[in-house]
Amino acid sequence: MRDFKGKTAFITGGGAGIGLAMAKTFAGEGMRVAIADLRQDHLEEAQAQFKAMGHELLTFELDVTDRSAMEAAASDIKRRFGPLNLLCNNAGVNIIRDVADATYEDFDWMMAVNFGGCVNGVKAFLPDMLAHDDWAHIVNTSSTAGVVPDPGTGPYSAAKFAIRGFTTALRYDMMPHGIGVSVLCPGTTDTRLYESEENRLKRFEDRDGEAGAARRAFTGQLFREVLHKGMSAEAVAERVLEAVRSNEFYIFPHAEFRAEFKEQFDEMLNALPKRPPDPDWMALEEGRRQRTRDVVANARVRG
Repeated sequence: MRDFKGKTAFITGGGAGIGLAMAKTFAGEGMRVAIADLRQDHLEEAQAQFKAMGHELLTFELDVTDRSAMEAAASDIKRRFGPLNLLCNNAGVNIIRDVADATYEDFDWMMAVNFGGCVNGVKAFLPDMLAHDDWAHIVNTSSTAGVVPDPGTGPYSAAKFAIRGFTTALRYDMMPHGIGVSVLCPGTTDTRLYESEENRLKRFEDRDGEAGAARRAFTGQLFREVLHKGMSAEAVAERVLEAVRSNEFYIFPHAEFRAEFKEQFDEMLNALPKRPPDPDWMALEEGRRQRTRDVVANARVRG
């Protein structure tokens, strides 16, 4: 069980939605909190809310695809608050786009912000987290779309599946160092994700003319109609707090996906060959599995 009081947290996409809810939740536990967001207006709103709550908040206006900016933030946070205990790579954008209609820019944007933001956060902050002996934990935000994609989610699901795979491997890599790792997979949540197209980086601009404009309008309207019906961001943040406190890997706040997850994984298991496995191949696979089991058995736990 982690002690949060006086520890330091950094959250990307922290100016609104799940990111801001996590910032408030961890500040309520006594943590020193820093957030990053692409939008200065979101940061100002967050700062005003923290001031009203009587909490200090360190803010950074930055683009998570900018590696230099992320590394500069890591240095500044260490100088101002000390070693980082909790890193939440949460910044994300979304579109609804059939693969046939999606542009190269759509895919590049989803991968750069969603997946690339997680990679950049880990690479910028991990050296400091490895260097200190206090507890440390990383939370990467994927999605239920990173487990069970729906039609029209090709670019988004590609990035979210990548986050889940990356975070699973990171979990095992960090076990010998005692750093906890979690992957957050929320379903529909009441956030401002409908602002995604407003925040599209210029180099990923959709140049598909009127057709592109129509698709962007459809996405924004759909999100505005649906997102406010979802789980509150505060409820998701509370689930993240529980998971970090008890060092859980999977964070699934939405119970309604149980049957869908089971259906998908049953389909995968049923697709395996019915014949007995080849003994030689089985020996190779058993060696690989044993190496993983050894990592788990010898995992270091900090804090």
